Amino acid sequence: KQVESLYPRPGWVELDPEVLWSQFIGVIKETVQAAGLHMRQIAGLGISTQRGTFITWHKKTGKPFHNFISWQDVRSAELVNSWNKSLLLKVIHVIFTVLHFLTGSDRYLAPSFLTFSTHQTSMKLSWIFKNIHEAEEAAKKNNCCFGTVDTWLLYRLTKGSVYATDYSNASSTGIFEPFTKCWNPTLCRLLSIPMSIYPPVKDTSFNFGSTDSEIFGVPIPIMAVVADQQSAMFGECCFHPGDVKLTMGTGGFWNVNTGEHLFASRGTLYPLIGWKIGEEVVYLTEGSISDIGTTIKWAQDIELFTSVDETAEMAQSVADSQGVCFIPGLQVSGDGPYLCASFMGLKPSTNRNHLVRAILESVAFRNKLLYDIIVKKVHIPLQTIRADGGVSNNSFVMQMTSDLINKKIEKPANVDMSSLGAAFLAGLASGFWTDKKQLKKLRRIEAVFEPQKDSEEYRPAMDAWLQAMKHSPHW
Repeated sequence: KQVESLYPRPGWVELDPEVLWSQFIGVIKETVQAAGLHMRQIAGLGISTQRGTFITWHKKTGKPFHNFISWQDVRSAELVNSWNKSLLLKVIHVIFTVLHFLTGSDRYLAPSFLTFSTHQTSMKLSWIFKNIHEAEEAAKKNNCCFGTVDTWLLYRLTKGSVYATDYSNASSTGIFEPFTKCWNPTLCRLLSIPMSIYPPVKDTSFNFGSTDSEIFGVPIPIMAVVADQQSAMFGECCFHPGDVKLTMGTGGFWNVNTGEHLFASRGTLYPLIGWKIGEEVVYLTEGSISDIGTTIKWAQDIELFTSVDETAEMAQSVADSQGVCFIPGLQVSGDGPYLCASFMGLKPSTNRNHLVRAILESVAFRNKLLYDIIVKKVHIPLQTIRADGGVSNNSFVMQMTSDLINKKIEKPANVDMSSLGAAFLAGLASGFWTDKKQLKKLRRIEAVFEPQKDSEEYRPAMDAWLQAMKHSPHW
């Protein structure tokens, strides 16, 4: 179940913590009941949650200071613009550029071109302490707690006795330094965020404690906490360096397992901690695309089609999009808050099939652009790509992506990999499985998409789309 977003002001995107909590508990109870099980039969609980959405609350009373602030929220736009134009940020760039040049260490590469965006938790958290007096006062007295969705759920499940997060969620906030595996004190001082608010960081596959027995009737051990994209990576069994996972859901996420090495690069790709299990720490590099599932849902809402299942057939029913290009931008971007989605190249002969094809082509084209960046910047031989997420059910997008990147793409029988990854991690911690080899045997591939056309056949359409993308920011 998806928790409905709240929009209290233009650009603000929030979630009600009580609604999120009740839906979370409801889904667990319904799932156990549907499986014909009793709560006492559950060996362990694994929690996979959305990243970048956070809340702050009073340590003693447990009362939130505000609703969850979504990763899509742009209330910090003025703060972001102010920082990105500041002299101090330019000085920071120079200092870390020199350090990177002298040491060659990737640890200094990211700060050398640091720019802030509204997607980052850090800027929204800075906004909180500038605008919510109660949170600021509580932090001064060491009574303010910060948590992403996983931390809040852990806190509620244990009635306040467990306050923690894991390495995958922490590294996704942008406030946690993946090189040192610590909350970043330099960034916090820079943005006036008190260091006292952060939870301890635990292993991903780990016994976090048990749920309070009043919630489910019996205590259930919480054996894993993991961020959704890292969880999907684990569910796809992308355990080795060079393994690639492509999730196409609300947004699109390309993740590459980089093993023991943390790759920092300028701009598009971000270093993350995939998971930590005991002494093993696995790093990922991630590139993301906004507006995939969001766009398809919007197209359905305006009745371009009745069912998502028919979109691949509609796209294949025409030879091309007849020059129509879809420019994504339904979700306001931190990098360009005034961009908006558009169609270009409309003609009197344009019909629904052309519009649907243009939307689906834009997904494949963006996959191609991001894949090329990954190949260029991540110096690890890439293995087979494994796709998941609702849009991976679309055969047109999958085939066109395979053609464009000239690589085989596997689609699993179960496309909800985030929940499977959390189950795998919880099962390992509880001893239900003893090693990852057992997990690999559980993988079920439903379809394999192999390149059928030369990518050059798409060149005219992609060139037209790239041209349209160049024009769109000037709208």
